[in-house]
Amino acid sequence: MDPYAHIDYAVADRIATITLNRPEARNGYTVRMADELADAFGRADADDTVRVAVLTGAGKDFCVGADLSAGGLDVEATTSESWDEPAGRCSMRIFAMNKPVIAALRGAAVGAGSTIILPADYRLASTDSRFGFVFSRRGLYPEGASTWFLPRLVGLGRAMDWMVSGRVFDAREALAAGMVHALHDPDEVLDRAYELARELIVKTAPVSVAVIRQMLYRMSALDSPFPVQRLDSRLIAGCATSPDALEGVLSFLQHRDPRWSGTAGKDLPAYLPWRAADD
Repeated sequence: MDPYAHIDYAVADRIATITLNRPEARNGYTVRMADELADAFGRADADDTVRVAVLTGAGKDFCVGADLSAGGLDVEATTSESWDEPAGRCSMRIFAMNKPVIAALRGAAVGAGSTIILPADYRLASTDSRFGFVFSRRGLYPEGASTWFLPRLVGLGRAMDWMVSGRVFDAREALAAGMVHALHDPDEVLDRAYELARELIVKTAPVSVAVIRQMLYRMSALDSPFPVQRLDSRLIAGCATSPDALEGVLSFLQHRDPRWSGTAGKDLPAYLPWRAADD
């Protein structure tokens, strides 16, 4: 799906920047935008030259929610049992990523603007950011699997408050609850996201990151630690023959930055339980 109409996609310095690009509509969310976002994240995930994806928005707002006037909901398709609502097309693709995703947010991030960012690894917000899961105030329902993601970030009590009330809340409340990781001046958020991305690229091994992020999402909610520890054992046993594990130790002992050779596209262990489940 190239060229894109409602987003921009660019790669530089091993970072894929995915930008909501409808500033004249305050980046109102559309079906076209949803499909382009899913395509762009898939593209970044499949590109071994990309190590980190940064999600941001053009203009002063990240996203004000669904733009129904521009096709925010493809109603004719909803009669299909296999239909996926638009926010979930993006959020579930981010969930499946083997690479870190950093959301760099400013201004309004309401409705879809709040739900699609929840599966990101980091959410950096501006001091003027505002969030809201406003669905109850529109007679709608939460989207993007946000009722699964949000309680894992902020706890059930805070998620219940935000979602049942549908109220809009500010960046300080989001930070205190753990929904965002840090606050910055509006003109600095994207720079801080790139700074974080560069640190991840240099310091962390791509295969390790891919496995860790998926283990946290897919295994932390199991009702027993035993399956997790069995997978830990198999993964750690494999480190004996892992070039990246050797490089990680050598670079530490030699006081230098590591030179990783593994890639998430080619070197993930074949026995990871979710790989079979997703095929």
